[in-house]
Amino acid sequence: MNVRSNKIASLAALGLVGGLALTACGGGSSSDSGSGASDSGANGGYAELTGNLPGAGASSAQAAQTAWTETFMGLVQAEGGDLTVTYDPTGSGTGREQFLTGQVQYAGTDAALDEEELAASTEVCNGEQAFDLPVYISPIAVVFNIEGVDSLNLTPEVVAGIFAGDITNWNDEAIAADNPDVELPDLEIVPVHRSDDSGTTENFTEYLSETAPDAWTHGPVETWPISGGQSGDGTSGLISTVEGGNGTIGYADASQAGNLGTAAIQVGEEFVSYSAEAAAAAVDASPREEGREENDIVVELDRTTTEEGVYPIVLVSYLALCGSYADSAQGEAVKAYASYIVSTEGQQVAAENAGSAPLSEELSSEAQAAIDAISVG
Repeated sequence: MNVRSNKIASLAALGLVGGLALTACGGGSSSDSGSGASDSGANGGYAELTGNLPGAGASSAQAAQTAWTETFMGLVQAEGGDLTVTYDPTGSGTGREQFLTGQVQYAGTDAALDEEELAASTEVCNGEQAFDLPVYISPIAVVFNIEGVDSLNLTPEVVAGIFAGDITNWNDEAIAADNPDVELPDLEIVPVHRSDDSGTTENFTEYLSETAPDAWTHGPVETWPISGGQSGDGTSGLISTVEGGNGTIGYADASQAGNLGTAAIQVGEEFVSYSAEAAAAAVDASPREEGREENDIVVELDRTTTEEGVYPIVLVSYLALCGSYADSAQGEAVKAYASYIVSTEGQQVAAENAGSAPLSEELSSEAQAAIDAISVG
């Protein structure tokens, strides 16, 4: 987390946060806040929405965001509105930076805003603090490219050993022991990591550090901590690198796994393959993170669960929003778009296009209440 904190400190030192506030969520002047409720929501009322609504962030949710923006803009246009919603899959770290410097009005992030980022957000959020909403639940698949091998059983210790560089050949006994029916080649293992600051990396390394701390000693990090090796920029870049290699292995949002081989992960006494249902089960089995404001909904994932049917390498991608928008048109657009995303319809669109697990009814209702409380104008 030090990397994230240092970046915020650097932005503040350069005066970027304050200097860009006038063009961002909050603007530079205060005015009477509008009511928390918005006339625009998931069920229509889009005719008055106009202008541009830019967002950026996690590449893991790219497929979902593409489906959301295109479908939502179609609904707006059908009612006579003229709003353009965009999302640039720059990666979680860059998306949060752009949000906190006012370049975009919302961010997608696989790692919730931390304490320093929340404090800095008041500069661009009309004096109010930003907050996080869970909008996209998806497993992180351990993907590999070995000719003739489609699936493997891997323990947490083996996955950690591979990415730490301690297990280096595919016919290693640690791998063979749990895959007696697989003909493993005498082939070098080539781990592939994300080259950018990545919330997917943070979620993946958090899993490694909690389930195999003796094998993975680097802790949970957004920036890959081991020098050298192969890498890819964003989810698509990592997948391309794995696809283009021989004996390669990486980690990515499961929606992007394509035709690559994937690993079932040991949970308790069983090996569990990834699925939207197993990812949702992991979220349902996890508590909310303590110490957050009521509207800042962050899940503290239990990576060490042994419950049956749970896939623990899961990411929850968040929507970072301002608690207040000085520009009424942008504020209403944000509230309408966010309401669509957390609605039953929006979650179903993501499930169909990205294979994600829809939010539970309880989480969706909590998220909508937080959106309704955003002040505008």
